[in-house]
Amino acid sequence: MKIAIGSDHAGYKLKQAIKKHLLQKGYEVLDVGTDDGTTSVDYPIYGEKAARAVASKEADFGVVVCGSAIGISIAANKVKGIRCGIAYNDEVASLMREHNDANMIAFGEREMDENDVLRRLDLFLTTPFAGGRHLRRVEELDQIE
Repeated sequence: MKIAIGSDHAGYKLKQAIKKHLLQKGYEVLDVGTDDGTTSVDYPIYGEKAARAVASKEADFGVVVCGSAIGISIAANKVKGIRCGIAYNDEVASLMREHNDANMIAFGEREMDENDVLRRLDLFLTTPFAGGRHLRRVEELDQIE
């Protein structure tokens, strides 16, 4: 499975920890940048890059990181076919897959503990979409696009 990952400067350190974790778990990682945490960059660029990789099927899932998770998740969700949520607790990390068939997950480096993030990422990547009544709702989301 291939995971696209992107961050701005405020999420760079956490992105690196996530990338290492994914590689240790045997995932293939497509890092779309940024490539350092010292130069200020704009989160929409990297949210879009990761989202386009997922939307085009170059990657199976995507992970985006900024300081709060808000801006970069908004950027990712602007790309047609993307459903990105902020994993602010364990239950939400699972439910965004189970109920919403989310294909991207967002984290905020300034707001979240690294160990919590890695656990939530694992929950996200291992929880299947339930389908059933949730499929109708996901299809309704797609119609909004």
